[in-house]
Amino acid sequence: MSDRPAAPTHVRAATTAATAPARQPQEAHTIIRVVFALLPDSLALDWAGPAEALRIANRLLEASGRPLRFEVEFAAAQPELRSSVGVQLAGLMPLPGAWDGRATWLVLVGLPGRHIDVDTPEARHLLHWLRGQRLEAGQLELLTICGGALLAAHAGLLAGRRATTHHHHLDELKASEPACEVVANRVFVLDAPVFSSAGVTTGIDLVLHRIGTLCGEALAAQVAQTMVMPLRRGPQDPELSPFLAHRHHLHAVVHRVQDAVSEAPQAGWTVPGMAALAHTSPRHLTRLFVQHAGVAPLTYLRRLRLEKARQAIGAGASVTQAAEASGFGTDTQLRRAWHQFGLPGTPARPSAA
Repeated sequence: MSDRPAAPTHVRAATTAATAPARQPQEAHTIIRVVFALLPDSLALDWAGPAEALRIANRLLEASGRPLRFEVEFAAAQPELRSSVGVQLAGLMPLPGAWDGRATWLVLVGLPGRHIDVDTPEARHLLHWLRGQRLEAGQLELLTICGGALLAAHAGLLAGRRATTHHHHLDELKASEPACEVVANRVFVLDAPVFSSAGVTTGIDLVLHRIGTLCGEALAAQVAQTMVMPLRRGPQDPELSPFLAHRHHLHAVVHRVQDAVSEAPQAGWTVPGMAALAHTSPRHLTRLFVQHAGVAPLTYLRRLRLEKARQAIGAGASVTQAAEASGFGTDTQLRRAWHQFGLPGTPARPSAA
């Protein structure tokens, strides 16, 4: 990374619980207090990635002569705990007994495994504390990353809200809070004062979005560039890339064709050409694709081309350039596929609802 050490980053590890004076309105340049509430084995990337984005944002703000905007804290039921990768975290602050009137983001992160265990003493302590929180846009806002949404759900903070979580936890979230509208296959969902993300790297996308809203898109782009993120994802982007979809099978021949097609979706693929690669007939290849991948070969190809075109447009290409680069050939074919697969807006205005 290119940011230099030495300047203060306003990251707090240990402090005492604050007592709350009268609430104050958020000012244009007030510092946002960001509190990561951790449990033992909290997923390291869920909190470290977003915290780094906030630290870098502060550095870039300071370098440009602008006020710092974020003060990051880590809180838990005990002053020390182990992270998911085995690193011991120390100097953690207690879960705040009251807030101090500043605008605050409360961040909940995920845990390893396909099920979030809320029956541990630490989880019960955290849930009891969470149930006492009163969320309010611009004052106390909730950010959940990965399975952190399950903690919020068990605490009753997602009733009547739209939220997402890691695809492994979607059914668990629905069962934990039936009054929550669970949104599947989205990088993050915005329903102020609740902001939820699908998990792991998507927590960085969510925090970059919030940095952009608060400090300007130019700064968010600088943070993403410093973190070497080639593509920032937004609330309409799918959690699972089409390049990863339809691969949950064990058929070697189908995987061989999928590998070749995904490596160069813009090439002039036909079903006979794919079948030749698989050393089988076009009819049999189609049968294998439908049986094992759950999709026809040409539909699979169009999905990949559409994703390649969407990424090109996101990087600044015109509709014509994106159509040519992705293998559609013409604007009309790209627009037809865009509509067929239900992407929001149009290729020319992809963010339109």
